[in-house]
Amino acid sequence: MAKGIWVFAEVKEGNIRKITFELLSQGKKMAEKLGEELVAVLLGSGVEGLTGRLAEYADKVYWVDDPALAQYTTDPYAAILTNLLKEHQPSIFLCGATIIGKDLSPRIATRLQTALATDCTGLTIGDNNLLVAKRPVYAGKAYIEVTCPVSRPQMASVRPNVLEMIQPDGAKKGETIKVEAKVDPASLRTAVIEVVKAAGAKVDLTEAEIIVSGGRGMKGAENFKVLEELAEAIHATVGASRAAVDSGWRDHGDQVGQTGKVVTPNLYIACGISGAIQHLAGMGSSKIIVAINKDPDAPIFQKADYGIVEDLFKVVPVLTEEFKKLLAEV
Repeated sequence: MAKGIWVFAEVKEGNIRKITFELLSQGKKMAEKLGEELVAVLLGSGVEGLTGRLAEYADKVYWVDDPALAQYTTDPYAAILTNLLKEHQPSIFLCGATIIGKDLSPRIATRLQTALATDCTGLTIGDNNLLVAKRPVYAGKAYIEVTCPVSRPQMASVRPNVLEMIQPDGAKKGETIKVEAKVDPASLRTAVIEVVKAAGAKVDLTEAEIIVSGGRGMKGAENFKVLEELAEAIHATVGASRAAVDSGWRDHGDQVGQTGKVVTPNLYIACGISGAIQHLAGMGSSKIIVAINKDPDAPIFQKADYGIVEDLFKVVPVLTEEFKKLLAEV
């Protein structure tokens, strides 16, 4: 009988990503309902120091340490996780719908011959103690609930920032278990030679709680400075529509949309963005959407919680100054 809810602990630049704790927080609720244990599984090199934080959430932490796991590559991660899942046979396996999660989860699902609900925005335990995964369809115009009544483990990848992250019980400490899983160098078909980081330190769009995005209405790369100033004032990350990226005004890494990054911030401010379907698919799950556009018929207003019909170059500087004043009083 399959037992246990397992969460893949994703590491980026030596730190556990926030999505991991969001999944563990939701996993804890589901594990309590099922009467099963909550398990985190951690892979990397020199990661023993990260196990304590995971143990505050999970009943058990399985961790694998190998120099070949220092940088994520598909082959060793997929092989090790598949073997662990086959050995322990949990009922549910979860990971983030991040770049790594989107690469890793379908490969594991294929090897285990199980189903996978991707890019989910909600998880619950439903009838017959089955995992119910909520996910968007038709470019975010509707949502469906998916269950997997037959194959195990039930698998899902979840968007960052859609699940509530709770603070762990300080008195709790789960068991940490080191797993020996030596990686055969001959089995590695790819290797990370170099990681080139973009200039400047900013929160990744997929993890940002506030995003300020610009579109065709920005009229040029130099005009994104007004959005950078607003973003700095409210501790936000700057994004862009496909039109702005295709025009060469922003890097592709800043693109929000179906062909860019899917984001779920608490606040999304769309400046000079008309609201094409592919863009709405990438940011439609944002908790609060504010649109600034001088065209009152722009489709973005149909999705927005708040709308300002005005020239963004008049509105955004005023917003920046007002936010600075308000935040200075805090």
